[in-house]
Amino acid sequence: MTSDPDRSNEDLLRHLLVPVATVEDARATARALAPYRLQRVTVLHVVEKGEGVPDKTPVEQSESIAREAFDAFREFIPEAEEKVAYRRDVVGAILRVAEEVDASAIGFRPRQNGRFLRFLTGDKSLRLVTSADRPVLAFPGESDE
Repeated sequence: MTSDPDRSNEDLLRHLLVPVATVEDARATARALAPYRLQRVTVLHVVEKGEGVPDKTPVEQSESIAREAFDAFREFIPEAEEKVAYRRDVVGAILRVAEEVDASAIGFRPRQNGRFLRFLTGDKSLRLVTSADRPVLAFPGESDE
C-alpha cells in the first residue's frame, strides 16, 4: 500500500485545534504556525472553572484574557475561529472541544516551565499527547535569542 504524503499532510492539517493560555502564548503559537498551510484553525482558551472550589481568576477576567489572546493569535492567522471552554480539567476540555469541532489534530507550542512546576501541576503536554484520540502536533517554540 502506498500513500501520498502531500494528501496525508492535507488531511492532518484539515482542521487544527490550537489551545492558548495567554496573549504572549497566543502570539508566539500563531507565529510558530504561520509558515504552515493550515486549512482551518480553531483557537481555544480554557477558563479554569472551580467545580466546587474557588476559581483561579474571576470568570470575567479570564474571558477578557481569552479575547485578548484571540486578537493576538489573529495578528498572524486572521481567519482563525475561536472557542472558549469552561472546565477545571484543561486537558479534558481540549480533548472535548477537539471532538466537538471535529478537529483533525491538536497543535500546540510547548510552554517553558520548570521541573518543579511540572511536578506540582502535572505535565499537561504529556497528558495531552498520551490521552488524545487524534494526532497531537508540537510546533517549534521561539529561541531565547
